Amino acid sequence: MYQPNKVRLFIKPYCGWCAQAMDWLDQHGIKYEILDVIADEKAYEEMYRLSGQTAAPVIDVDGKILADFGARELAAFWKGLNRE
Repeated sequence: MYQPNKVRLFIKPYCGWCAQAMDWLDQHGIKYEILDVIADEKAYEEMYRLSGQTAAPVIDVDGKILADFGARELAAFWKGLNRE
Protein backbone atom coordinates (compact mmCIF):
# COMPACT_ATOMS: atom_id res chain seq x y z
CA MET A 1 0.00 0.00 0.00
CA TYR A 2 1.18 3.49 -0.84
CA GLN A 3 2.94 5.16 2.09
CA PRO A 4 2.45 8.92 1.82
CA ASN A 5 4.65 11.65 3.20
CA LYS A 6 1.74 13.99 3.96
CA VAL A 7 -2.02 13.52 4.02
CA ARG A 8 -4.45 16.33 4.72
CA LEU A 9 -8.18 15.72 4.94
CA PHE A 10 -10.54 18.67 4.57
CA ILE A 11 -13.82 17.90 6.35
CA LYS A 12 -17.11 19.35 7.52
CA PRO A 13 -18.33 18.19 10.94
CA TYR A 14 -21.27 15.77 10.84
CA CYS A 15 -20.50 14.87 7.22
CA GLY A 16 -21.11 11.16 6.63
CA TRP A 17 -18.67 10.97 3.71
CA CYS A 18 -16.02 12.68 5.86
CA ALA A 19 -16.55 10.10 8.63
CA GLN A 20 -16.20 7.30 6.07
CA ALA A 21 -12.93 8.79 4.83
CA MET A 22 -11.53 9.05 8.37
CA ASP A 23 -12.62 5.48 9.15
CA TRP A 24 -10.95 4.19 5.96
CA LEU A 25 -7.70 6.00 6.72
CA ASP A 26 -7.75 4.79 10.34
CA GLN A 27 -8.42 1.18 9.28
CA HIS A 28 -5.41 1.32 6.97
CA GLY A 29 -3.12 2.89 9.56
CA ILE A 30 -2.62 6.07 7.57
CA LYS A 31 -1.74 9.18 9.53
CA TYR A 32 -3.46 12.36 8.40
CA GLU A 33 -4.14 15.94 9.38
CA ILE A 34 -7.76 17.04 9.70
CA LEU A 35 -8.74 20.52 8.51
CA ASP A 36 -12.26 21.56 9.54
CA VAL A 37 -13.47 23.85 6.77
CA ILE A 38 -16.44 25.08 8.82
CA ALA A 39 -14.32 26.23 11.78
CA ASP A 40 -11.34 27.45 9.71
CA GLU A 41 -12.03 29.89 6.85
CA LYS A 42 -8.46 29.59 5.54
CA ALA A 43 -8.86 25.81 5.32
CA TYR A 44 -12.11 26.30 3.39
CA GLU A 45 -10.41 28.69 0.97
CA GLU A 46 -7.53 26.26 0.46
CA MET A 47 -9.92 23.34 -0.10
CA TYR A 48 -11.74 25.36 -2.75
CA ARG A 49 -8.48 26.46 -4.38
CA LEU A 50 -7.17 22.87 -4.53
CA SER A 51 -10.36 21.16 -5.66
CA GLY A 52 -12.59 23.82 -7.19
CA GLN A 53 -15.38 22.49 -5.00
CA THR A 54 -17.18 23.50 -1.83
CA ALA A 55 -18.23 19.92 -1.00
CA ALA A 56 -16.28 17.85 1.51
CA PRO A 57 -14.37 15.69 1.97
CA VAL A 58 -11.32 16.66 -0.03
CA ILE A 59 -8.06 14.81 0.49
CA ASP A 60 -4.57 15.96 -0.42
CA VAL A 61 -2.09 13.09 -0.57
CA ASP A 62 1.39 14.34 -1.37
CA GLY A 63 -0.13 16.97 -3.69
CA LYS A 64 -2.63 14.61 -5.38
CA ILE A 65 -6.23 15.76 -4.82
CA LEU A 66 -9.46 13.79 -4.57
CA ALA A 67 -12.67 15.74 -3.95
CA ASP A 68 -16.21 14.91 -2.84
CA PHE A 69 -15.80 11.15 -2.37
CA GLY A 70 -16.79 8.15 -0.28
CA ALA A 71 -14.77 5.20 0.97
CA ARG A 72 -15.07 3.28 -2.32
CA GLU A 73 -13.66 6.19 -4.33
CA LEU A 74 -10.91 6.71 -1.76
CA ALA A 75 -9.85 3.05 -2.05
CA ALA A 76 -9.67 3.33 -5.85
CA PHE A 77 -7.73 6.62 -5.61
CA TRP A 78 -5.26 5.04 -3.17
CA LYS A 79 -4.76 2.06 -5.49
CA GLY A 80 -3.89 4.51 -8.26
CA LEU A 81 -1.24 6.12 -6.05
CA ASN A 82 0.51 2.74 -5.82
CA ARG A 83 0.95 2.72 -9.60
CA GLU A 84 2.63 6.11 -9.86
